[in-house]
Amino acid sequence: MPRLFERAAIAGVGLIGGSLALAARRAGLIGEVVGLARRAETLAEAKQRGLVDRATNDPADAARGADLLVLAVPVRAIAGVARACVPTLATGAVITDAGSVKAIVVRELEAVAAAGQHVVGAHPIAGTEDTGPAAATADLFRDQLCILTPTARTDTAAADRIQALWEGVGMRVTRMTPERHDEVLAAVSHLPHVIAFALMNAIAAAGGDLPHYSGGSLRDATRVAASSVDMWRDILFANREAIDHALTGFTAEVDRVRDAIRRGDEAALTELLTRARVARRGWKA
Repeated sequence: MPRLFERAAIAGVGLIGGSLALAARRAGLIGEVVGLARRAETLAEAKQRGLVDRATNDPADAARGADLLVLAVPVRAIAGVARACVPTLATGAVITDAGSVKAIVVRELEAVAAAGQHVVGAHPIAGTEDTGPAAATADLFRDQLCILTPTARTDTAAADRIQALWEGVGMRVTRMTPERHDEVLAAVSHLPHVIAFALMNAIAAAGGDLPHYSGGSLRDATRVAASSVDMWRDILFANREAIDHALTGFTAEVDRVRDAIRRGDEAALTELLTRARVARRGWKA
């Protein structure tokens, strides 16, 4: 695949940003990668692992002459980092992100971008509960889904280049509006994380050594409870309305199960469990 960008500034060289840097460089999609992070230890590790060609904690320095800016930082930090990078980006640069919330992020980026710069919202749906440059891997995105969220202001050619970038590192790419993205992700990603956090807290609050007696079900259900606190706090606040709606639907289902158990209603409980089993078995993931 031909080179898509000559120089990329990647803000945040942890799991997502570091993996993209590694995969894109190996695939020849980007010429030079400059990593941006606050902590000297993070920058040193990214450089030592070969994730980036150069590393700095100065946004203006990282962005200087770059024709691509990737914002792989916590959602609440995206607009501020972009604002600091915009003045030194190359003319016609593409600005994209990897955030799990899109409506507010894309709106803020479009307000921050300078004339001639192009914003393309993106959400690569890949990752683990691990964080930092040590977690980065070139295979993270292979066969995973990436959602692009263009708006009426999005430059078509810029969106096509970002799609080619994510496809070039192995992702399947689809497009939807930022608002639809946030509704979908509240249900299929943000809600499961909230459930994992709450379940782990409930187990911990019960005291003792309960986790030592658990099988795979508890481990699987709470795996993502070990995720980055800063990242998920920002996501949950940024997408609060859609998440609140998803939680309302979920708690209604929990109430139905609890009521059936309390009443000893075998038929109702069987119907609820059967409906869930059929839905899960019909899902091919």
